[in-house]
Amino acid sequence: MIETPLPVFCSIHPEVETTLRCNRCEKPICPKCAVATPTGYRCKECVRGQQKIFETALAQDYILGGIVAAILAFIGARIIPFMFFFTIILSPIAGVIIAEATRAITKKRRSRRLYLIITLAALAGCLPDLLLDLFFSLMALSQGGFSSLLSLLWQAVYTFMVTSTVYYRLTGIQIKV
Repeated sequence: MIETPLPVFCSIHPEVETTLRCNRCEKPICPKCAVATPTGYRCKECVRGQQKIFETALAQDYILGGIVAAILAFIGARIIPFMFFFTIILSPIAGVIIAEATRAITKKRRSRRLYLIITLAALAGCLPDLLLDLFFSLMALSQGGFSSLLSLLWQAVYTFMVTSTVYYRLTGIQIKV
């Protein structure tokens, strides 16, 4: 006589019948609770536990990485936008330099929050010159001049390209320069 297996229900949603199990802890999970990993489906608790292992940043990394990113972005904002069209080429290079300098200062420790703070610090380093150019552009526009708009444009291009390059470089999406 063939026995029919008893139905199994999701450990989080007890009303949902499932045949899926976490490949780490063997807990029954429904498709809503399942997280696809390269090695199969896992429950959200196992995924969270695994992610914490990969976050190795220390408290000082946030401070040092932020300071280095802000200073380097500020220096770049004072120089690169004045090279006009070459800003498009030099800004990603500056972003790579900032990302690699912060990676070196933090000894390649990693954390999603660390990458976000470094990116925001790079943005903060760009903002003084961007806001200053915005102020001068508005002043020039009020007097009928358009000459400072070009300076504002290059400063905005630099800010966008540096911050996006820093973020993508640190999070693992490599931009080849």
